[in-house]
Amino acid sequence: MIHRILLKLSGEALAGERKTGFDEETVRRVALQVKELVDDGIQVGIVIGGGNFWRGRSSETIDRTKADQIGMLATVMNCIYVSEIFRSVGMMTNILTPFECGSFTKLFSKDRANKYFARNMVVFFAGGTGHPYFSTDTGAVLRAVEVDADVILLAKSIDGVYDDDPAKNPAAHKFDEIHIDEVIARNLQVMDMTASILARDNRMPMWVFGLNEENSIVNTVKGTFKGTKVTV
Repeated sequence: MIHRILLKLSGEALAGERKTGFDEETVRRVALQVKELVDDGIQVGIVIGGGNFWRGRSSETIDRTKADQIGMLATVMNCIYVSEIFRSVGMMTNILTPFECGSFTKLFSKDRANKYFARNMVVFFAGGTGHPYFSTDTGAVLRAVEVDADVILLAKSIDGVYDDDPAKNPAAHKFDEIHIDEVIARNLQVMDMTASILARDNRMPMWVFGLNEENSIVNTVKGTFKGTKVTV
């Protein structure tokens, strides 16, 4: 029985065909699916990447620490926007960050997150880990472990885990289920290596699926799952 999930969304996925910024209709479709889960009593935490605004690793001129700080702020912007779309369809939300953002967000603590979950709020975890050199993948696993989520839902542009890039290799094999040890051994890039090892060491399962498939978030949670289950 799924009680609490951590949903990881990529910033690029929320940008839709525009590839940058926000596509409100895409975000609204996500919001309506999450609302269905919340209405059924499932607690939802969300981590959003910042790639629709900034990818620090692509810059060769900016100091890595500063580049990563820009990326952290991009995730804060994403969470503020998506949170407001969620509110517009009838959900209560709150945004937690690992650093002070004035009145924009609240400072993360496990107790505060649990208090919001108990109030039936969707909790957005923005700002990654709060430190450079760690991705939002690592931030997602860290928060999932800290708040005792049952599973991480990885909503991606492809519909699961493959043994090769399906965009480049039409013969790439899709896994219905794969153990985290094999993901790490074969470097299958479900998440970055730091995040994958953190998930393995803390026995945090992940379900990987395509965000763009119709009703994919609800279907994943309610049993008609078409992606890949990464077991621990």
